[in-house]
Order: sequence, then C-alpha cells, then structure tokens
Amino acid sequence: MDSCRGRDHLISRRRMLFSSGMAGAYLAAAGRADAQWQERAVTPKSTAKVCVFVNMNGAPSQLDTFDSKDGPWNPADINLQQHAAGMVLSKAYFPNLTTLMGDMALIHSAASWEAAHERGQFYIQTAHPSNPAFVAESPHLGSVLTRELGAPGPLPPFLMLNSGGGVIQGAKFLGGVFEPFTAPANAGGLATLEHNYYGNTSQSRFNERFQLLADLDKNLRQSPYSLEMAAHAEFYGVARRMMYDQAIANVFKFSTDEDARYGRTGFGRSCIVARNAIRARAGVSFINIQLGGWDMHQSLTDPSYSPNIYSLGNDLDRGVGNLAKDLKDSGDLASTLIVMMGEFGRTPGALTPQGGRDHYKSVMSVAMMGGGIKGGRALGATDAQGANIIDPGWSANRPVYIEDITATIYSALGVNWTKAILDTPSGRKFEYVPGSSQGSYKPVEELFG
Repeated sequence: MDSCRGRDHLISRRRMLFSSGMAGAYLAAAGRADAQWQERAVTPKSTAKVCVFVNMNGAPSQLDTFDSKDGPWNPADINLQQHAAGMVLSKAYFPNLTTLMGDMALIHSAASWEAAHERGQFYIQTAHPSNPAFVAESPHLGSVLTRELGAPGPLPPFLMLNSGGGVIQGAKFLGGVFEPFTAPANAGGLATLEHNYYGNTSQSRFNERFQLLADLDKNLRQSPYSLEMAAHAEFYGVARRMMYDQAIANVFKFSTDEDARYGRTGFGRSCIVARNAIRARAGVSFINIQLGGWDMHQSLTDPSYSPNIYSLGNDLDRGVGNLAKDLKDSGDLASTLIVMMGEFGRTPGALTPQGGRDHYKSVMSVAMMGGGIKGGRALGATDAQGANIIDPGWSANRPVYIEDITATIYSALGVNWTKAILDTPSGRKFEYVPGSSQGSYKPVEELFG
C-alpha cells in the first residue's frame, strides 16, 4: 500500500500476483530462450529479407484493380492493358504498374472470411478471427515475423507508415521491441533524433542523462510490474539506438524532386521512407504502409467525387510503382516482398445505383512482386462478372484465403508458418497461422519462381 493511502495507489495481493504473473509470462514468451513452442517440420522458401505490406484499407474492388474485365461498368478511358497469363490492368488507373507486369503476380482466386471492415482489418493484420477472448493475445503478423527474425540493427524491425489513425493490432504479449514504430513521413525527417541544445556537448550530455535514467529504473526494468511497463522500457532502448545516427536520420528524409515523383501524398512519402529503410539495411524486416479510402459505395468512377478509383489508383500506382522501380535499380527488389491487398472484395458486375460497389467476401484479388515471386502471371480465374472463382489456380484447389497469404509471407521470409506459442500469458495456444499445423492452410508455392 502506498503511503498516501489513495484508492489509485492501493496494491492488493491479487493485483500484485496478477502483475507478477503477466510479467513472468511476458518474459517466458518474448524473452526466454526456452519458451514453449510447437511446430511441424516444414521448409520455408527464405527468398526475402523484408516485406512491404500495403494495406488497402477499405477493401478495393477486384474488378477495378487487379482483376479488371471488359464490361459496361468501365469508364470510356479505362484503357485496359492485356498482358500474358491472364493479367489485365488499367493504364488509366495504374500507368506505372502496367510497366512492371513482368515482376508482378496477381492472385485472382482469393477470398475472405469477413465482410465487415473492423473484423476484416483484424483478420488481415493477424490471420485470426476477431474473437474478443483472443484479441489481447493475437499480435500483428509484422510483430510475429520480427520476433522470429530479431532486431539486428538500430532501426525498429517493424515500421508502420501512413497509419492515419487506423486501428493497429500491435505486438501484444510479444513485447515492446516488436511493437510497430509509427513514423511520420515528411521532408524534414524526424526532428527528435537529435537534441542539440548544448552545441558540441549535446550528445555527451544526452548520453549521461540516459544512463542516469537507466540506473534509476534498473530494478523496474529487470522486474517489470506488467506487460505495459516491460514494453515501455524495451522501446526506450530501441529509441536510444536511433539517436545521433546520421544514417538513420537520412532514412526519414527525401528531396522535393522525390516527393514530386512519388505523388506528393502521405502514401507516396511513406513509400520513399520504406525505400530508404530497405536500402539502409539497418534492421527493418516488416513495413506496413496504409492506403485507406477504398470503401467506395458510390461514385467510384466519378473524378469529381472523392475518393474515386482514379485518385486512389494513381496514388497506389505512383507510390508502389516508384518504390518497386527504385528497389529494382538498387538490386533490392529481389529480396523485398511487396504485397498489396485489402480486407475483402466488392460486389461484382454492374455498379450499384449509387455508382459504387458494396462489400463482398467471396472474391478478392491480391498483388505481389519481388522477394522470390515469379512475375508475369495471374493465379486463378473468376467469371466474366468477377462474382465467382471458376479456377483456384493452385494445388489446394480452393480459394486462397488470408491465412494462406500470411503463410506465404512467413515462408518467403524464412519463418515456419506452422509454429505456435504455448506459454502465452493466459495459457492459450497462439498459432502463427490457425490450422496450418493440420494442413488447413499453407503457402501458395505456385507464386515462387
């Protein structure tokens, strides 16, 4: 009991035991070498070092993005470009991406289990259903992946860019160092990476004060009262590694010419930061970039209405198209897996009376490039309306679900997708990909060259 005896300062025996148990579980699951695991013997592809996950929040229409078809719903200027192996893309919406079709693989036979945005977003971030009983122990796939790959450099391993206030699941019980680092993307970079109030002595004074803080907090860092305290302390160390390092500062900076080329948007600037982080080779292994606005229930092809398919398509095109081209020029695309997808698809065929498309989970499309992906082809096929999958196009002979996409990402980055953590704080088993240990879901091997 605290000496002031106030209600907020009382620590009951139950609370003390609960806090100690949570901290112990954190150390067991996230920091202990002998943590309890379960896995099948599989062989990941290990073709990529970094994943850039473009979250098309709001659920893009398959017919108006990666599974375009000739139909009366298209505007007159859509300019569909026919490519080999069933690939069709609009040059009006995606002028840059149409020049990269040889590097891109499209999945036309994907589907979702969800048709509500909140549940769907949880699903693509975790590969798990949004069950209230498990939400607190279902970390983001980026946190799982970076927990497996570690934090080998000064940059946090998981970058979250252009999040726009969207709900991000985070690391949960895996720990602070694997929480997504939500960074701004502006030409001036991160102003807080240096504090030069004292001229040439600024860095040494900062180091002294940080060491004093570490000394004062030593006991709490070694024996944290809760998961939150442990995560907070761990993230301080991550932040410290970034300070007074010009190479890290440069990751978050870019020129006005680059800004113009990438579209002068928050999404485009985030793609520049992603490119810089990958080229810096400073420890990043998962980058989530969000591009929201795809929930177009009306005026989808009306350029005077915002958002519309022209504006969003062009934003995606300039950002990802230039990211891929720059990584290709530097030789980094081969080891960088780029994934573009939303949480479900949109209603097929003709537009609604409002000129848009509603929610539809039976068919969605996914685009991938780099990181060992064999480009220049589409897997699977849908009917002329984009309503039904008529050819799954892969060995499982069923739709490709988000669990399969997640397993594919894990496999590309060398992680065993069948793995499960047994000693979570609650004692419930957490599977990286639910059902994968029984073979219910698996990587889409046909994507790889």
